[in-house]
Amino acid sequence: MSHKSSRLIALFLTGTILQFLPSSFVAERSLAQTPTATPSSCAEIVTPLTAEEQTYARTAWQYFVANYQPATGFVNSTGGYPSGTLWDMANYLMALNAVRWMNIIDQKEFDNRVNKFLTTLNSLKLFEDTLPNKVYNAATAEMTDYGNQPKPRGIGWSALDIGRMLAAFHIIRTCHPQYSDWMKGIISKWKLDRSVKDAQLYGALVLPDDKTLLVQEGRLGYEEYAARGYELWGFKPTKALAIEPFEFVKIHNLNIPVDTRDYQKTNANNYVVSESYILDGIEFGLKGYLQDYAKSVFEVQSRHFKETGELTAVSEDNIDQAPYFLYNTVYSNGVNWAVITDENKLTPQLRTLSTKAAFGWYYLYPDNAYAKQLFDAVKDLRSPDGNGFYAGLYQETKKPNKSLTGNTNGLILEILYFKARGNRPLIQSDVVSFAPAPPTGNSLVAGTSPPTGSNSNTNTATATPPPVAPPTQTATATPPPVAPPTQTATATPPPIAPPTQTATNSQTAAVIVKPIPPVDSSQGSSCPKLAVPLKVQERRYAEAAWNYFEANYQSNTGLVADRNGFKAVTPWGIGDYLAALHAARSLAIISEQEFDQRTRLLLATLAKLPLFAGELPARGYDTRSLHPVDYGGNPIAQGTGWSSLDIGRLLATLYNLKSCHPEYTDAVDRIVLDWSYLRVVRDKKLSSAVITKDENERISPTGSTATKILIKPETRFGYEEYAARAFQLWGFDVERSAVGGQYQTASVDGVEVPTSRSRPDVKSQNNRDNQYTVSDPFFLYGLEFGFDPKMLALVDPIRRVQADRYRRTGTLTASGTTVLDRQPYVVQNTIISGNQPWVALGDDGKAIPDMRLVSTATVFAYRSLFPNDAYADELWQATLDLYSPLLGYYEGFFEKTGKPVMAFTSSTNSIVLQSLLYMTTNRQPIIRPTKEMNSPWWRAVAEGDSGRGLPSSRTQTARFTSNSSGGYWVSTGDNPTALR
Repeated sequence: MSHKSSRLIALFLTGTILQFLPSSFVAERSLAQTPTATPSSCAEIVTPLTAEEQTYARTAWQYFVANYQPATGFVNSTGGYPSGTLWDMANYLMALNAVRWMNIIDQKEFDNRVNKFLTTLNSLKLFEDTLPNKVYNAATAEMTDYGNQPKPRGIGWSALDIGRMLAAFHIIRTCHPQYSDWMKGIISKWKLDRSVKDAQLYGALVLPDDKTLLVQEGRLGYEEYAARGYELWGFKPTKALAIEPFEFVKIHNLNIPVDTRDYQKTNANNYVVSESYILDGIEFGLKGYLQDYAKSVFEVQSRHFKETGELTAVSEDNIDQAPYFLYNTVYSNGVNWAVITDENKLTPQLRTLSTKAAFGWYYLYPDNAYAKQLFDAVKDLRSPDGNGFYAGLYQETKKPNKSLTGNTNGLILEILYFKARGNRPLIQSDVVSFAPAPPTGNSLVAGTSPPTGSNSNTNTATATPPPVAPPTQTATATPPPVAPPTQTATATPPPIAPPTQTATNSQTAAVIVKPIPPVDSSQGSSCPKLAVPLKVQERRYAEAAWNYFEANYQSNTGLVADRNGFKAVTPWGIGDYLAALHAARSLAIISEQEFDQRTRLLLATLAKLPLFAGELPARGYDTRSLHPVDYGGNPIAQGTGWSSLDIGRLLATLYNLKSCHPEYTDAVDRIVLDWSYLRVVRDKKLSSAVITKDENERISPTGSTATKILIKPETRFGYEEYAARAFQLWGFDVERSAVGGQYQTASVDGVEVPTSRSRPDVKSQNNRDNQYTVSDPFFLYGLEFGFDPKMLALVDPIRRVQADRYRRTGTLTASGTTVLDRQPYVVQNTIISGNQPWVALGDDGKAIPDMRLVSTATVFAYRSLFPNDAYADELWQATLDLYSPLLGYYEGFFEKTGKPVMAFTSSTNSIVLQSLLYMTTNRQPIIRPTKEMNSPWWRAVAEGDSGRGLPSSRTQTARFTSNSSGGYWVSTGDNPTALR
């Protein structure tokens, strides 16, 4: 649509819909129609940007270039995540105006972008045909929830977001009057009077019963700012413009103004942050009470630095790890310097220094030494690809908070434009109202009662637009806890769901683990070297996968959650992290220093994990407290047993760590020597432990119902063989679990696919439990150990039958165990289960045919292991870009629809990194058996079994001989086993 035709439509809309405007709007129409500023004043650059400032501006603008959605003209709110609120859209308009007058873009590009933006905005579906929904998909313009899931009805509107957009509209119509009528036409379709009630601002939300509830919005700072946006278009929300109800709270001997409507009273946060004062300063000027309040809020952060040595510039920001959005505050809900989620959960370990706040304070107070110190700390926080400024710095680690957002970069552009205008506000302050200044805050005593006439409101309120969470934070039903198994052990770790039981403080209190002492890194290494460096695109894939481990890292323990957003980990997941850590270092994604810091902390934590029955790591742990949890994330006093498969995964990666980085050998061996293997290796087979209720319902001395430990053989096809290979590396004789013997097969589309090991010595029912064929364990085996002939004989039909299915049906197939962001949460995408080919199963064994996935992990491993396979290339091309830059690779996509599955796990992202490492080392197995036998482990083995079930001393002479397939012939002592 051309600009001319678009404007004609806007004029038509203005003429036909104006009759429906509220009376208050019409009464003030002269104000709305006649901006007091002029385009010439907008273009007047008084203090041109320096060369360095031009670099800052171009960097910030590049965020909007990189995250532009050409189909809608909108921009992603967060880098790579196509979602946006009205607040985010307003940020983009403010940025557009700034870069036009700072000559970063020309008039043609400005017009093209504004035309497309307004065209889409004009066509947006409104919530209840009233006002814009709180959030839209930036790529499609459809209404969504904050998890970017489609919501045809919408989820309500935010008056604060609307107020921000109204301020942006005013600036555009003032500085670019050719768009004035068009914007009036858009606004005339919005029933703005619905959001102004009793002189206050009201948002809308949808209740569980699908009814709409109007709620008062705003707290001191943002409420007044948004109200000024409404005022620019003819409304007079006088109560919202007033600063009452408030009080002063004394912090560092300064009185800080605080809204008295706190979370405890109203279920809404009353946080004090920098951004609302910065916005008022650069857009309207710090008039009246704002002069004192803004100065106090800035000065208290300066004093905090002097008291603590921590550079402090607090504001709400996205962060690059769970929970993804936090409010770093001067004060909130009774707590000084609180760092909280939108639900008022304290997360002080993730405190950040805000880039946008540092920029704002510096350009509002350019002569202040502390403001300059803040600015110097953030001015170079730019992403390496130049696509914007990072959101800030973590104060605990001093590492960048690598979240890229439109809010940070848009505000930086506004601030620089403010500077270029000679520090003149973008909107003339005489067109809006400022409440009378109360007594100067710092002449009052903390806790002074609010001024008379205050009007407290107890409705739910939202202070700023709620965070747009990454996909896994979608507000769907909470997954129920997965009960501990009573018959068979789980192969791979099921997703850890949010706890459903109330935990005691001792069960959830975070522990702080001290890393093991520094180690001597001068020893040799058996790590395969990179045959070729990563290509540019491959490095992007590796960095994206590693970001999962950055985002879900628990800095006090060094653990990484199995699943994005949940604070629990299994031993399998710890192995995933160790494997990813090794791959990231080998690929130079992380530095040697970071690798060492993370490794030493993780090893210290492993040494502290409480062991189930004093024998082996439990099935799950809270990543913060190290307390055992069940698969539902619920604290369990002693844990629910152990999984020999999980232990095998962890043993494999610990072995790789010490053989590739021998400086950690002593620490690794001390950990595994603390475990008991008497019951996990039994009769040359692997067994797992589960707890069951005592059949006699006996009561333990503590008064609780007693349980008993049930030890059962592992029979999970593929996973058992993988775990057995790991135990062999440590000298254990697990011949009856390792690759070999007889296997049962079933015909799938004419291909004889292995389904299970023939086990005449195991009860038939146990052998049938959880029997299905998926790709994951076999491909993982190939990446880490290489394919020996017997394993290759199992893998070949698994590979061929998936390629044949695609050639026959056109359906992309990459079977594997995956996680969903909704019930049933775990999907086994099988090749065959029982007599049913290509069935998708929930973790309860029930078929879920519409939820079959193409597994990202399987695709990466498939292509790495079989690079000349044409079908592997088909899968590869369909999966390459299936990632979030901040959270890693998605689990996969649905076979039927091709839509991505918005879930992230350590398992998938670990396999991605391992696959890339395997490719760049000329397809050499990642784990290289070492001949070094002089270590604490092998010395203990040589001394004989100490009652912990260590391997026989004859296995100390374990020999490994490479074979033509890249795998290893394995023999242990004087009792050679079959080819492994």
